[in-house]
Amino acid sequence: MGFLLRREEVLNVEQLQSMLDESPVRAAQAILMAAKEGVVDAQALLGQILLEGRGIARDEALALRWFQIAAQSGHLMARNMAGRCLEHGWGCATDEAAAAREYRVAAEAGLDWSQYNYANLLATGRGVAEDQPQALTFYRLAAEQGHAKSMNLVGRYLEDGRFCQRDLEAAVDWYRRSAEGGDFRGQFSYAAVLADKGQVDVALGWLRKALVGGNLKFLRTAYKALAAANDPQVRAMADAYQRRARSLSEAITL
Repeated sequence: MGFLLRREEVLNVEQLQSMLDESPVRAAQAILMAAKEGVVDAQALLGQILLEGRGIARDEALALRWFQIAAQSGHLMARNMAGRCLEHGWGCATDEAAAAREYRVAAEAGLDWSQYNYANLLATGRGVAEDQPQALTFYRLAAEQGHAKSMNLVGRYLEDGRFCQRDLEAAVDWYRRSAEGGDFRGQFSYAAVLADKGQVDVALGWLRKALVGGNLKFLRTAYKALAAANDPQVRAMADAYQRRARSLSEAITL
């Protein structure tokens, strides 16, 4: 596979990803060249590999700069990533208000990840005034595009009846769709509903999937919920979650 990219070439994410998988260093050089020539997809990807240190020296500040350059040309995911940098202080001082502005532009333009990220800020009052109904609106917009994490959160609002009409049937459907979409929190939420309905065997299957995909914070929280479960088979899953959490914690400290 060649690595020379020209401005007139149409680059897609799959091609660029394939190049990175084949030879990260050579691919990074080609992506840098294309970014400098004004290929917007390459500019956005350059920001990503700089953020990760993949095939190129990690430089969070430079990553943010390339995200901003691509965003100026209308690249929505680059704008979303600029928001992520600002929210988390990657290569810059943390500025949640500026992050919210970046997310909102891309969210209103229809990008599901920005709709989710902007909704998170609205739901927690970070960078913007807390606005739960508006947060739910943006979670719904993302969920309706197939964003699995947002599906789970829409389900939570509907199950709890928070800032909306309570609708358990609709909540379960969103949990199912989130679980099937691969979100570990959605898998856990769906499992909890199934267990309550007595469908323990099916619930256990989803709990195992959530166990494999879950991060450390989730596993620790889920362990406590499982340890308090009524069904003994569900309760027994708490040990597996605890072991997995310890394993991940030890890996982080190495």
